Amino acid sequence: MAELLALSRTIDRVNEFIGKWVSWLILISILVSAGNAIIRKVFDTSSNAWLELQWYLFGAAFMLAAAYTLKQNEHIRIDIVYGMFPRRVQHWIDLLGHLFFLMPFVTLMVIYFVPYVSLSFRSGEMSNNSGGLIIWPAKAILLAGFFLLALQGISEIIKKIAIMRGDMDDPNPFISVHEQAELEAKALADEAKALAGEVRS
Repeated sequence: MAELLALSRTIDRVNEFIGKWVSWLILISILVSAGNAIIRKVFDTSSNAWLELQWYLFGAAFMLAAAYTLKQNEHIRIDIVYGMFPRRVQHWIDLLGHLFFLMPFVTLMVIYFVPYVSLSFRSGEMSNNSGGLIIWPAKAILLAGFFLLALQGISEIIKKIAIMRGDMDDPNPFISVHEQAELEAKALADEAKALAGEVRS
Protein backbone atom coordinates (compact mmCIF):
# COMPACT_ATOMS: atom_id res chain seq x y z
CA MET A 1 0.00 0.00 0.00
CA ALA A 2 2.91 2.38 0.68
CA GLU A 3 4.01 2.16 -2.97
CA LEU A 4 0.46 2.77 -4.20
CA LEU A 5 0.08 5.80 -1.91
CA ALA A 6 3.41 7.15 -3.25
CA LEU A 7 2.00 6.77 -6.79
CA SER A 8 -1.20 8.53 -5.69
CA ARG A 9 0.77 11.43 -4.21
CA THR A 10 2.75 11.78 -7.45
CA ILE A 11 -0.42 11.85 -9.55
CA ASP A 12 -1.95 14.40 -7.14
CA ARG A 13 1.11 16.66 -7.39
CA VAL A 14 1.14 16.52 -11.21
CA ASN A 15 -2.57 17.30 -11.52
CA GLU A 16 -2.40 20.02 -8.87
CA PHE A 17 0.47 21.70 -10.74
CA ILE A 18 -1.36 21.49 -14.09
CA GLY A 19 -4.72 22.51 -12.60
CA LYS A 20 -3.30 25.65 -11.00
CA TRP A 21 -1.35 26.73 -14.06
CA VAL A 22 -4.11 26.21 -16.62
CA SER A 23 -6.32 28.62 -14.67
CA TRP A 24 -4.23 31.34 -16.34
CA LEU A 25 -5.71 30.24 -19.66
CA ILE A 26 -9.01 31.81 -18.59
CA LEU A 27 -7.30 35.20 -18.22
CA ILE A 28 -5.56 34.78 -21.58
CA SER A 29 -8.88 33.83 -23.17
CA ILE A 30 -10.49 36.98 -21.75
CA LEU A 31 -7.62 39.15 -23.05
CA VAL A 32 -7.84 37.56 -26.51
CA SER A 33 -11.60 38.11 -26.52
CA ALA A 34 -11.27 41.74 -25.43
CA GLY A 35 -8.49 42.40 -27.95
CA ASN A 36 -10.50 40.82 -30.74
CA ALA A 37 -13.57 42.90 -29.85
CA ILE A 38 -11.55 46.15 -29.75
CA ILE A 39 -9.86 45.43 -33.10
CA ARG A 40 -13.21 44.54 -34.67
CA LYS A 41 -14.83 47.79 -33.44
CA VAL A 42 -11.90 50.13 -34.08
CA PHE A 43 -10.49 48.72 -37.33
CA ASP A 44 -13.61 46.92 -38.60
CA THR A 45 -11.64 43.71 -39.12
CA SER A 46 -11.44 40.34 -37.42
CA SER A 47 -10.31 36.77 -37.93
CA ASN A 48 -11.86 33.40 -37.23
CA ALA A 49 -8.47 32.36 -35.87
CA TRP A 50 -8.91 34.70 -32.88
CA LEU A 51 -12.40 33.35 -32.18
CA GLU A 52 -11.20 29.76 -32.39
CA LEU A 53 -8.21 30.57 -30.18
CA GLN A 54 -10.67 31.69 -27.47
CA TRP A 55 -12.48 28.36 -27.73
CA TYR A 56 -9.19 26.44 -27.60
CA LEU A 57 -8.04 28.30 -24.49
CA PHE A 58 -11.34 27.89 -22.68
CA GLY A 59 -11.57 24.22 -23.67
CA ALA A 60 -8.00 23.63 -22.48
CA ALA A 61 -8.72 25.25 -19.11
CA PHE A 62 -11.87 23.14 -18.68
CA MET A 63 -10.38 19.81 -19.79
CA LEU A 64 -6.94 20.07 -18.21
CA ALA A 65 -8.35 21.23 -14.85
CA ALA A 66 -10.95 18.42 -14.66
CA ALA A 67 -8.50 16.06 -12.92
CA TYR A 68 -7.51 18.76 -10.40
CA THR A 69 -11.20 19.40 -9.72
CA LEU A 70 -11.68 15.69 -8.99
CA LYS A 71 -8.67 15.75 -6.66
CA GLN A 72 -10.19 18.68 -4.76
CA ASN A 73 -13.54 16.79 -4.58
CA GLU A 74 -15.25 19.76 -6.24
CA HIS A 75 -17.23 17.99 -8.96
CA ILE A 76 -20.98 18.54 -8.69
CA ARG A 77 -22.78 15.87 -6.70
CA ILE A 78 -26.27 15.45 -5.27
CA ASP A 79 -25.72 14.96 -1.55
CA ILE A 80 -29.37 14.85 -0.40
CA VAL A 81 -29.25 11.05 -0.12
CA TYR A 82 -25.45 10.73 0.04
CA GLY A 83 -25.31 12.88 3.18
CA MET A 84 -27.73 10.61 5.04
CA PHE A 85 -25.26 7.70 5.07
CA PRO A 86 -22.38 7.12 7.51
CA ARG A 87 -18.97 8.20 6.19
CA ARG A 88 -17.87 4.60 5.60
CA VAL A 89 -20.89 3.99 3.33
CA GLN A 90 -20.06 7.24 1.50
CA HIS A 91 -16.53 5.93 0.92
CA TRP A 92 -18.01 2.74 -0.57
CA ILE A 93 -20.30 4.81 -2.82
CA ASP A 94 -17.33 6.88 -4.00
CA LEU A 95 -15.14 3.82 -4.56
CA LEU A 96 -17.79 1.94 -6.55
CA GLY A 97 -18.61 5.10 -8.51
CA HIS A 98 -14.94 5.53 -9.46
CA LEU A 99 -14.52 1.84 -10.35
CA PHE A 100 -17.72 1.25 -12.31
CA PHE A 101 -18.59 4.67 -13.74
CA LEU A 102 -15.60 7.02 -13.88
CA MET A 103 -12.84 4.60 -14.91
CA PRO A 104 -14.73 2.77 -17.70
CA PHE A 105 -15.83 6.13 -19.14
CA VAL A 106 -12.39 7.79 -19.13
CA THR A 107 -10.71 4.60 -20.36
CA LEU A 108 -13.07 4.44 -23.34
CA MET A 109 -12.49 8.12 -24.07
CA VAL A 110 -8.70 7.69 -24.03
CA ILE A 111 -8.92 4.61 -26.29
CA TYR A 112 -11.27 6.46 -28.65
CA PHE A 113 -9.27 9.70 -28.79
CA VAL A 114 -5.82 8.18 -29.53
CA PRO A 115 -6.62 7.25 -33.17
CA TYR A 116 -8.91 10.30 -33.46
CA VAL A 117 -6.05 12.69 -32.59
CA SER A 118 -3.49 10.68 -34.54
CA LEU A 119 -5.55 10.82 -37.75
CA SER A 120 -6.16 14.55 -37.32
CA PHE A 121 -2.43 15.18 -36.76
CA ARG A 122 -1.28 13.09 -39.74
CA SER A 123 -3.79 14.72 -42.10
CA GLY A 124 -3.04 18.25 -40.90
CA GLU A 125 -6.77 18.79 -40.35
CA MET A 126 -7.77 22.44 -40.54
CA SER A 127 -10.87 24.32 -39.44
CA ASN A 128 -13.67 24.63 -41.99
CA ASN A 129 -13.92 28.34 -41.15
CA SER A 130 -12.03 30.81 -43.33
CA GLY A 131 -8.74 31.73 -41.65
CA GLY A 132 -9.36 29.15 -38.91
CA LEU A 133 -6.77 27.22 -36.93
CA ILE A 134 -5.48 23.68 -37.22
CA ILE A 135 -7.76 21.20 -35.44
CA TRP A 136 -5.48 18.55 -33.96
CA PRO A 137 -4.29 20.61 -30.94
CA ALA A 138 -7.91 20.95 -29.78
CA LYS A 139 -8.43 17.21 -30.14
CA ALA A 140 -5.13 16.55 -28.36
CA ILE A 141 -6.37 18.68 -25.45
CA LEU A 142 -9.41 16.40 -25.14
CA LEU A 143 -7.15 13.35 -25.08
CA ALA A 144 -4.83 14.91 -22.48
CA GLY A 145 -7.79 15.94 -20.30
CA PHE A 146 -9.28 12.44 -20.24
CA PHE A 147 -5.84 10.88 -19.67
CA LEU A 148 -5.20 13.13 -16.65
CA LEU A 149 -8.71 12.37 -15.37
CA ALA A 150 -7.99 8.63 -15.69
CA LEU A 151 -4.78 9.06 -13.70
CA GLN A 152 -6.62 11.02 -11.02
CA GLY A 153 -9.30 8.33 -10.92
CA ILE A 154 -6.58 5.78 -10.12
CA SER A 155 -5.26 8.07 -7.39
CA GLU A 156 -8.74 8.51 -5.88
CA ILE A 157 -9.34 4.74 -5.86
CA ILE A 158 -6.01 4.18 -4.08
CA LYS A 159 -6.85 6.84 -1.50
CA LYS A 160 -10.38 5.50 -0.90
CA ILE A 161 -9.04 2.00 -0.26
CA ALA A 162 -6.31 3.39 2.02
CA ILE A 163 -8.85 5.45 4.00
CA MET A 164 -11.18 2.47 4.41
CA ARG A 165 -8.25 0.30 5.55
CA GLY A 166 -7.18 2.96 8.04
CA ASP A 167 -3.86 3.59 6.26
CA MET A 168 -4.49 7.34 5.86
CA ASP A 169 -6.76 10.11 7.10
CA ASP A 170 -9.65 11.33 4.99
CA PRO A 171 -8.34 14.38 3.06
CA ASN A 172 -11.89 15.48 2.13
CA PRO A 173 -14.23 14.87 5.08
CA PHE A 174 -17.84 15.17 3.98
CA ILE A 175 -19.64 18.39 4.90
CA SER A 176 -23.35 18.64 4.16
CA VAL A 177 -24.84 21.71 2.51
CA HIS A 178 -26.37 22.71 5.86
CA GLU A 179 -23.03 22.39 7.68
CA GLN A 180 -21.27 24.29 4.88
CA ALA A 181 -23.80 27.12 5.20
CA GLU A 182 -23.23 27.23 8.96
CA LEU A 183 -19.44 27.38 8.50
CA GLU A 184 -19.76 30.18 5.94
CA ALA A 185 -22.14 32.12 8.21
CA LYS A 186 -19.72 31.74 11.12
CA ALA A 187 -16.80 32.91 8.95
CA LEU A 188 -18.80 35.98 7.85
CA ALA A 189 -19.78 36.75 11.45
CA ASP A 190 -16.14 36.48 12.58
CA GLU A 191 -15.05 38.74 9.74
CA ALA A 192 -17.74 41.30 10.63
CA LYS A 193 -16.62 41.26 14.28
CA ALA A 194 -13.00 41.77 13.25
CA LEU A 195 -13.97 44.71 11.01
CA ALA A 196 -16.06 46.26 13.77
CA GLY A 197 -13.09 45.94 16.15
CA GLU A 198 -10.81 47.69 13.66
CA VAL A 199 -13.31 50.54 13.19
CA ARG A 200 -13.62 51.07 16.96
CA SER A 201 -9.85 51.14 17.43
